[in-house]
Amino acid sequence: MELKLGLPKGSLQESTFRLFKKAGYNISAHERSYYPAIDDPELDGMLIRAQEMSRYVEEGVLDVGITGNDWILDNHSEVVTVADLVYSKQTLNPCRWVLAVPADSPFEKAEDLEGKRIATELIHVTEDYFSSFGVKAEIEFSWGATEVKPPVLADAIVEITETGSSLRANKLRIIDTVLLVKNQLIANKTAWEDPWKRQKIENIAMLLKGALMAEGKVGLKMNLAKKDMDKIMAILDSLKKPTISTLSDPDWIALEVISDENKVRDIIPQLKRAGAQGIVEYPLNKVIY
Repeated sequence: MELKLGLPKGSLQESTFRLFKKAGYNISAHERSYYPAIDDPELDGMLIRAQEMSRYVEEGVLDVGITGNDWILDNHSEVVTVADLVYSKQTLNPCRWVLAVPADSPFEKAEDLEGKRIATELIHVTEDYFSSFGVKAEIEFSWGATEVKPPVLADAIVEITETGSSLRANKLRIIDTVLLVKNQLIANKTAWEDPWKRQKIENIAMLLKGALMAEGKVGLKMNLAKKDMDKIMAILDSLKKPTISTLSDPDWIALEVISDENKVRDIIPQLKRAGAQGIVEYPLNKVIY
């Protein structure tokens, strides 16, 4: 059997491929190909724009796919949400759709845009957003370059941003967050009811979440005298209690722990001064609980 897997084409493609590699799957695709090679014969991959992914999963063209909750909501798709996968094209931080206006405009909140023109790609979510404030605005679909439309072609925009730098560069000011974006692994309802497909999907979800959990974490192992144990434990900041093993010398132990990578540069010198020896730092691909 094969599982039909949809992967996002475009801005999220490379970061998604990197995530799958950490999860244990090697994926490669030629620049103009929509059918990537995956080193798992049970996976049949296809590159699809994130905007369309949920529709094809809902219709059963794909068994499972990765897309943002923004497009699932905008398409009103009925799919199974298997896992939240919080990452973006540049960082592990979520993107967000924001309401932005020209920096020198008088608009301060959604209610100020009654009867105004709003440009966005996220039509239905934006309509629902303004409706929640009782505001009737003209929501216009934007085919791209949305940031350049105010103030001539639109009074405001609803646009996705990761850092806000593009909006600032175009002299726009954010006045509200419309939606926080979460990338999600979603499944077709019929595929989810199939025992083999469901287990395969759950396996993929487990490994992807484990890969994300490992981001920014490293493993540390070291040897120390039992008499220094309290000093060492006071220094360590771990995800779980450290693993402790006995050594051939009854007065010494081996200790292994997971820590934040950005803290290790400070921790290692402290551990050395506290008596730790043979300190080894190693990268992590997955952390699964």
